[in-house]
Parts: sequence; structure tokens; C-alpha cells
Amino acid sequence: MELFGTAGIRGDVQSDVTPALALAVGQAAAADGDEFVVGRDGRETGSALVAAVEAGLESGGADVIRLGQVPTPALAYASQGRRGVMITASHNPPTDNGLKLFADGTEYELDAEKAIESRFDSESNLADWDDWGETSRSDVLDDYRSAVVSYVRETVGDAEGVRVAVDCGNGMASLAAPQVLRELGASVVALNANVDGHFPGRESKPTPESLEDLRAFVADGDFDLGIGHDGDADRLVLVDSDGAVVHEDTVLAIVAGFYVRASDADDPVVVTTPNASARIDDHVESVGGRVERVRLGALHEGIAAAHESGNDDSTVVFAAEPWKHVHTQFGIWIDAIVSAALISALAASDGLDSLREPITERPYRKVSVDCPDERKSPTMSLLDSRLPDAFPEASVDTKYGVRLTFDDASWTLVRPSGTEPYIRVYAESDDVEPLVDDVVEIVEAAIADADRT
Repeated sequence: MELFGTAGIRGDVQSDVTPALALAVGQAAAADGDEFVVGRDGRETGSALVAAVEAGLESGGADVIRLGQVPTPALAYASQGRRGVMITASHNPPTDNGLKLFADGTEYELDAEKAIESRFDSESNLADWDDWGETSRSDVLDDYRSAVVSYVRETVGDAEGVRVAVDCGNGMASLAAPQVLRELGASVVALNANVDGHFPGRESKPTPESLEDLRAFVADGDFDLGIGHDGDADRLVLVDSDGAVVHEDTVLAIVAGFYVRASDADDPVVVTTPNASARIDDHVESVGGRVERVRLGALHEGIAAAHESGNDDSTVVFAAEPWKHVHTQFGIWIDAIVSAALISALAASDGLDSLREPITERPYRKVSVDCPDERKSPTMSLLDSRLPDAFPEASVDTKYGVRLTFDDASWTLVRPSGTEPYIRVYAESDDVEPLVDDVVEIVEAAIADADRT
């Protein structure tokens, strides 16, 4: 598809995600439902793009409920029983913006996105003059925050006594994370907790480098943990009391293990993605669950597939890709506010160190290799054979890129990025550096050869 990547539509507002595109997407989406909730993050360009999307939806015959500035999980929560559009570029720089479409709390699946593209720019998307929709306003934040507090309190308990530093990154977590944690009884210090579309405190993407201030603040203070959010509050980074970033797959394993242990199902299932660590499988299986994998950006598809392929005793208790968590008993959307609250409550009860103790952590690396978009497909075609040939001792899975798994549980995955001009290389091994070096060398040669074909 030309419009949609792995996480909706996203790009530079001067050249890609323009008001004209937002208008056309709104008109194309209007055929999907009678009523849409529309929200946005704090980016400077959000107001104009919201206006364009609303104009498209209404002129396509749908009614619009304006939510204003909200975290993406709050928009998803509000889209239950109807449809929604979130104007956000998530963790991208302030020059970008984007659109995420939801149906009944779930991000549009592949077929729904293809339907939008097939209707895009069609004159038939314009409704008759007397069938245009109307606009109203609603405030979902209070209901959403209360729902998160109630869910975590009933599922884990309060976060009484835990001391948390939360870096909201001048994004939408400012409107939910500190408030929810305080309501649960945590002692909270919030950093960069004002919404500002320029992201003056740090870049919107929470990384070990961009969270240096949070890490130092936690290490120098009397904190049990630190939490860093991205621009629209659908991803989370966890920092321990020493200021070190807890690996995202360890965080995923901790939460997955909790849900498996808490489940009454005979077959508790955790859905994750091919780039996720084997430490997740090890921990989930050790507490009585099993893991299913699905392509990046399609956790909802994986949840549906796991239910279909399972039996009456199968229940998807948790779904996640690194940084992004779906708490299936709360809602079928990625929600870092729930994650922040649940992890804080678990830490209040057991301590972060004890939560990490059962997880086997091995060296892990992720490398991005430059690759123009037009070379991605021929490059991956070459790698389908070159990687297995180079590592004949490994088992091969080419369902979501090329994943090689070795007898000692080491693994590597090579896949094209859906949003940026890279081929991603992931690897986990006790001897990870030479494995990554060998794989990257093969990938670079394939990219060069693809340019000559």
C-alpha cells in the first residue's frame, strides 16, 4: 500500500501528511461508519489536520465527535462501539504528523486500510448535500483515567508507597500518566509534563539517549522506578532505581508473566512479534502459558488468529510488541498509560528487582541498515536464500522477514522497516556482536546487489 505503513499514515506535513490528504482520507473513511470520534496530540500542525479530517468525514456523510487533545489510548477507548481517527505521528519529530484509524477500539486491520486506499480520491466519496454529517464535542479524559485506575486497582491493587518519576516528553501522557499514578497512591514527580508540539524537553521518541535527564534524576533521587513516554502515550520505557533502562523485552516478559499467572484459562496465550526476545517465551512457558507471534503492527490480527486457532480453553491474556502493550482484559488497543499504572502497582507490591529476577536476560542488539524504500523488496528476496545459506545450522522462518533460530536459543531477525528507509537487524545471543556483524555484512551486500538488479 502507498498510504499506510505499519502504524497508520505518517510523514512530513509539508510533503506527505498534508491537509489535502487528511481531507481525502476523511472522505474515504466516512463510508465505514456513521459516527467518528476525532482526537489529536499536541503537535503544532494538529489543529489544521483535524479540521481537514473532520471536513472529510462530514462531507462524506459521517457525524464527528471532537475530543480535542488526548492520548491515543484515550481516543481508542472512546472509539468503542463506533469509529475514530487520531491525528498523531507518535514518536516522530515535530515536523511530522499522521493519522491512525480505529474501529471499536481496534486499529484498522490490513483489509480496512486497503479499502480506504481503494476509495482514496474518488469523487463518489462526497455525500449528497443534505446527507452531510454534524459535529459535537465530548470530554473522554476523565472517564478514561477513571477506567484505567479501576482496572489496575482490581487487577493488581494500588501503587501505594512506590515513588515514580514520569517523563511525559511534552506529549499526551502529560494528561493521563501522572494523574492516574497519583490516584493509585503512588508518589509521583513529573518531568516535561506540559503539552508542547515542539517537544522542547527532549525528542518525542523515548530512548536511552533521549531519557538521560530522567535516568539521572531517578539515579540521584529516592525513586523506585522511572517511566518515559512518547508523544501520544502509546509506548513506554522503564528505568530502574539506578537510572538504567530496563530492556523492553524484559518489561514485556514481566507483564506477560503476571497475566499468565493471574489467568484462570487452561491455555493462556501471549501474542507478540518476531523481533521480540526469546526471554519472553522462556518466562511465559515457565509460568504455564505459551507464545504466538504475528507481524509488526498487527497485534489485533494476532489476537484474532490465536483465538481462531486455539480451543475453548484458549485465552489471549496479553499482546505486545517491544515498547507497546495491549491489555486485552481492558481493551484491544495499545495502551502505555495502563502499562505505567500496572507496572507501578506491581513494583509497589513486589519491588522491581524481584519482578526482573526470573527473567533470563541475554545480550541483545538492534541495528538499522540504510536501504531506500524501492530496494527493500528485492533485498528481502535475496536474503530469503542468502541468510539460510550462510547459517545452515539454524532453523528458518520467513513468515515475517527472515528469522534464524539456533540450537542454543540464539536468534536473529531481518525485516524491512514499514515506516523508515531501513532494513532492521535484531539479534539475541551470548555472543551477539559477531552474529550481528555477520548478518549486517550479508544484508549490506544484498542491498548493494539489489541496486544492480
